Amino acid sequence: MALEFFNPFQDMVFDDHFCFLSGDLATDSMTVFPEWLIDRFKLGDEKITLMENSQVKMVSYHDLKLPCVPDVKEAFEDLDLKVQEAYKNGYEGMAQLDEMLLFQWSGRIVYGLLYLEMMGEWKRHQQLGKEFKISPNLRERLGKFQVMLQSVIKPVSFSERKPWSLIVFPLKYSDEILSYRDDVINLMFQFGVNGFGFIICFQDNGVIEEKHSEIIEKMKGHTLHPIQFEELYASFHYSVERLQYKPQYTIEHTDQELKIEALPVEQTDSNKPLFSFFQDDFYARLLSNYWQVYGIEKGDIIQFQKPLLSYLENQHNKDFIDPETIELPF
Repeated sequence: MALEFFNPFQDMVFDDHFCFLSGDLATDSMTVFPEWLIDRFKLGDEKITLMENSQVKMVSYHDLKLPCVPDVKEAFEDLDLKVQEAYKNGYEGMAQLDEMLLFQWSGRIVYGLLYLEMMGEWKRHQQLGKEFKISPNLRERLGKFQVMLQSVIKPVSFSERKPWSLIVFPLKYSDEILSYRDDVINLMFQFGVNGFGFIICFQDNGVIEEKHSEIIEKMKGHTLHPIQFEELYASFHYSVERLQYKPQYTIEHTDQELKIEALPVEQTDSNKPLFSFFQDDFYARLLSNYWQVYGIEKGDIIQFQKPLLSYLENQHNKDFIDPETIELPF
């Protein structure tokens, strides 16, 4: 008999009586963000914005709880120990960590936030006596993400080509500064602290990392300035938005494991390129959102008859900009 995997997106039921990951009757709860991270940066009483009943709600990090079963909680506690140990060694420790562990660790945060919002919307629709719906494409993508995340508790194997793009790099951040950004719709996550940063696209089959292979190669041997970190994430984000082909998978169920093969994302229509046309105005607006802490606005990024402002590459000769030459705070 093939292994069974819980997928709440199949019936669109998000009941807090059942474990968010396994679907079993919930007898426990766990925080969305790892407890050690909350304690280390004293985040417990700080507030985070969630959507509930179509309204913005402020919730403390400690109160962001997911219904679960003890086995799921213990699996994530074990995972946390591995990531926390790597974290202590900064970039060197995180760079040596297995990619799947980072996928699972950051996926818990992104999917956890998503699940809480789904629970809130499902309850609202129940009260109104209406069916809870999302777009078929989003429903499929999020369902696959949830199944992949069950690799924390069930035997799931991935092909040599992974479903994700993930880069880890040295970053000019002290162990007192934590920066993260999650995107539950585009399935992305950015995390920087203690001398390292990483960016992950959870469901692109590696095509976004391939697109940025040239700049990633140029970065090697350098410790990125935070403004470069933000620009790199903005570039990843915009590439995800421009991707015109849906990542595909072959999934094989057996009685011993679930095998997931991520297929190459390739152009199959001569009239439809892999990525849509790059729009300077749109990208400048996006990048300005990430650079606003530096007081850099869209009008500074895009100017008439000038190349787009960049702190990653010299826009005239495409040389990588040495982080040590950037005279901005970090």
